[in-house]
Amino acid sequence: MKIVAVELRRVHMPLVAPFRTSFGTQTSRDILIVRALTPAGEGWGECVALPEPSYSSEYIDGAQDVLRRFLIPPLLALGHVAAQDVARVLQPVRGHRMAKAALEMAVLDAELRARGEPLASYLGAVRNHVEAGVSVGIADSVGQLLDIVGGFLDEGYARIKLKIQPGWDLEPVAAVRERFGDDLLLQVDANTAYTLADAPHLAKLDAFGLLLIEQPLPEEQVRAHAELAKRLRTPICLDESITSAVSAADAIVMGACSVVNIKAGRVGGYLEARRVAEVCGAHGVPVWCGGMVEAGLGRAANLALAARPEFLLPGDNSASQRFYAQDITEPLTLHDGMMPVPAAPGLGVTPIPEVLSELTTSVEQVGGRVHQ
Repeated sequence: MKIVAVELRRVHMPLVAPFRTSFGTQTSRDILIVRALTPAGEGWGECVALPEPSYSSEYIDGAQDVLRRFLIPPLLALGHVAAQDVARVLQPVRGHRMAKAALEMAVLDAELRARGEPLASYLGAVRNHVEAGVSVGIADSVGQLLDIVGGFLDEGYARIKLKIQPGWDLEPVAAVRERFGDDLLLQVDANTAYTLADAPHLAKLDAFGLLLIEQPLPEEQVRAHAELAKRLRTPICLDESITSAVSAADAIVMGACSVVNIKAGRVGGYLEARRVAEVCGAHGVPVWCGGMVEAGLGRAANLALAARPEFLLPGDNSASQRFYAQDITEPLTLHDGMMPVPAAPGLGVTPIPEVLSELTTSVEQVGGRVHQ
């Protein structure tokens, strides 16, 4: 289809509570929404880049700049483009996977809406509900953490992920395991906070029967993760280190991980995310869908991805209310520990105009006239 214009919209969304990880604390999300306009209709994308280059080298102002100057113009210059061709067209621009993913997502949504096909079926979904897990940030105290985890379990979440860092690891994990028992599906996420020298300390986590430890070492240290894997019984899952299907295959062959967290924004889009899942499935490596505190657009797309057969572990597929009192789409809700996969064409959700307008902080367009 022909891309006539692209709208870049920033929205400010307060979180219901601060979310603290080893690389910082979020109290709100500044989100870049990408809207692709075509003669057949519109498509929506959500960029997961954070305000600062902390989780990755990408950040939201940089993503908007590279979209405006280098990524959108080549698509506008084409007579017609299919979503499956977007990555190839944008390949001359190095990196910037989160920005590319948002643009591809908008084109894919427009394409699927035009032909009446849900994203889930396009990506190869095999179920219409996915088991929901929830990510729990670093708390002010162990007592507060136990209250937070208990609240999420009361809501019906099937799996708990605890953010950890040096000084906040063994004690909170032990307390959660003691309070809620051995049957709780429990995992931890370090967000690159440790070094290989911490291996003896991290090995103490083996006592708690965790599903996995996610990204304990810096993302470049794939070989070090392979060495760490030899010293731990707890399975190692890679997140930040996995930027493509190729890097996933390399990490698996090196023995650096036995589980993979797939985030579409991190790998450049949902089509590459599908390829990562296929590679992992071919190697017998289970995957799960990670989250980036997305609003409704990204959350809906993640549910579609997580419905593929390779996703054998509960992901960070929490309900809208986990982070937002007011989502930009109709809220995605938890039912008996499961999240329904949107079944309408495209992403299956659309921003609510009045809510989107209320939360918008800026709008710019690239290309022809965008009709509001």
